[in-house]
Amino acid sequence: MTDFEPAYMRSYRSGLLKQQALEAKKRLHSCCLCPRQCNIDRTDRQKTGVCKTFEKAWVSSYHPHFGEEAPLVGMHGSGTIFFTHCNLLCNFCQNYDISHLGSGREVTDAQLATMMLSLQSDGCHNINFVSPSHVIPQILSAVEIACVRGLTVPLVYNSGGYDRVETLQLLDGIFDIYMPDFKFWDSGIAEMTCKASDYSQIASLAIKEMHRQVGDLVIDKTGVARSGLLIRHLVLPEGKAGTREIMRFLSQEISPNTYVNIMSQYRPCGDVTGIKFLQRSVTASEFMDALSAAKTEGITRLD
Repeated sequence: MTDFEPAYMRSYRSGLLKQQALEAKKRLHSCCLCPRQCNIDRTDRQKTGVCKTFEKAWVSSYHPHFGEEAPLVGMHGSGTIFFTHCNLLCNFCQNYDISHLGSGREVTDAQLATMMLSLQSDGCHNINFVSPSHVIPQILSAVEIACVRGLTVPLVYNSGGYDRVETLQLLDGIFDIYMPDFKFWDSGIAEMTCKASDYSQIASLAIKEMHRQVGDLVIDKTGVARSGLLIRHLVLPEGKAGTREIMRFLSQEISPNTYVNIMSQYRPCGDVTGIKFLQRSVTASEFMDALSAAKTEGITRLD
């Protein structure tokens, strides 16, 4: 992508990146970065909020990933950085050891920048931040450091969809690609699985803001994504994720050209004790019903 310049480079030259990084760091003193609104001083190591993260980010692993969506993987993989902990904490999380149990290590912003540059040198087409919602200040600071040291590939914001619009506005002009989940439509299911009954409302507003910033997904002639919005949706047993309603929202209120990955890989993980419908995997017919619902509601650009 030799003719492509990522958004953050323009923001770096204009000084906007530095300004937004400083503003994000200020918010750590009474943290309101995500919808949990813990208002914890994360610079004081006496207490943590829902994300269990202090002033420094935690990273579980980083490596070229070839199991992501096709426009991110390309020939050389997506450069994923898996952050430890999470602001959503779904009880069925397939990365339960990372999100709930805290597998990983604390890193400085400079170390995070080095990870990004290492992935770029491996040939990765992008830097893919997985579960970034609670570490936005650290990411912005690291991106500024990495810019000085030669970072040039697109940035991917890969979140659970539980993001505050006010925080996402700090990322305007920084991220090229947004890849949020839209997990649930029903507030009862969201409360049961992640204690976030407002999930659908929050995710709807967040995705509108993401689309406002970057638009529909743009893929170059080599099949690699340059910019735009990509939605993930995990099908749950018995249709509990609300696939049809979510696809209708995306088609009618975001764009019928929204690129969506409807995923079939749900299996019992984490701690789903006592939730009967989560005790089994998704069937082939349930997955096909989800695909059919998406197309009926006008979403046909499927991964």
